[in-house]
Amino acid sequence: MTGAGSAGAGRDRVVSEFENDRKRRKTPKTLCFAERITSKSPSYDVKYLLEEMELATECMKPVLPILQWYKHPNDLMFREVASLYFDHLRVYWQDLLNLDLETGFSVEEALINAFKRLDSDITLEVQAPLENEVMRNIALQVAFSGATACVSHIDGVHLHVANAGDCRAILGVQEEDGTWSALSLTRDHNVFNEAEIRRLKEEHPKVEEKTIIVNDRLLGILIPSRSFGDVQLKWSKELQQSVLENGSNVEALNIYQYVPPNYYTPPYLTAEPEVTYHKLRRKDRFLVMASDGLWDMLNNEDVVKLVAEHLAESTVQKPELKKPVNLGYMQSLLLQRKSRSMGSLDQNIATHLIRHAVGNNEYGEVDQEKLVAMLTLPEDLARMYRDDITVTVVYFNSDAIENYYPGKK
Repeated sequence: MTGAGSAGAGRDRVVSEFENDRKRRKTPKTLCFAERITSKSPSYDVKYLLEEMELATECMKPVLPILQWYKHPNDLMFREVASLYFDHLRVYWQDLLNLDLETGFSVEEALINAFKRLDSDITLEVQAPLENEVMRNIALQVAFSGATACVSHIDGVHLHVANAGDCRAILGVQEEDGTWSALSLTRDHNVFNEAEIRRLKEEHPKVEEKTIIVNDRLLGILIPSRSFGDVQLKWSKELQQSVLENGSNVEALNIYQYVPPNYYTPPYLTAEPEVTYHKLRRKDRFLVMASDGLWDMLNNEDVVKLVAEHLAESTVQKPELKKPVNLGYMQSLLLQRKSRSMGSLDQNIATHLIRHAVGNNEYGEVDQEKLVAMLTLPEDLARMYRDDITVTVVYFNSDAIENYYPGKK
């Protein structure tokens, strides 16, 4: 409804722009806002959105906020990097426009395609000639470093989770008796996942069965068996050497160049995600997605317990307003609300989880001295004690979920 309302305000402008550009783009004249509203085909709406984005870019007009950048205040290369990535994203949606979208993608297909395309772009960026030396160095560092990812797509009660690597997604489930449990939606892609071990062995010759996993790591180097980048486990030795020789001062960039023994049949890594589907129920209260840095410190049950307790503390009962309402009564309500909010140190549940992950003692309580020590470790020492931690928590509206199940109370 929100999208329809905002698009409706600019109906005349949109129709006019499409009409003026129709011949060159071979866009049918009948493509207008009214048809978008009445269309029953999701693929049609997607194509309309992509065409609108492309037209806005061509006309040098503002594009929908599809990218949100997080940058350090001293990042002087922000504009150049953003421009490069936006250009590559534009090529991607242009490719989608050239596809036959009548049948459309399933959510699973779209997620898998997006992951694989992003990894392909990362590897191609570093092979393409870039005149800007700083940008070339950034492309090298990105390609030879690695990242895992976990992405969720929520449409009504339909939840899809795509995971590549050792990130994790879990649901916090509350039963009718008030008890809580954790429902895992992903499987870690590492040597402790038997299905991953089988996949790796099936993708490589039998003579490599004993050398693919060494010391609980892929080729003795990497813990996750799926990731973006990490081209030193995807490219041939010859391609790696060629790219690095054409680069700048590789040693200054601190690029990991070690080629492991028994490196015969790359790629050994993939960025293709494993996609799971779950139909949300009323008792599914929240979703937690986090990188392995959180799960190294807290297990699934610990995380659900912390979020559930925080949720209980932050739930404020609606006060019964007496009539007439005077200033004294309103003041008392404000004081009650303030006293309730003093229970938890963190308003943000993601911050709350990270605080416990980093600062918990053996009793499961935050030790302030330990927390300060862990957060003030020098950069070169911090990785020895903790991994990077990224956390996202999504709360679900139980009443809204219930509306998707007619006839049930």
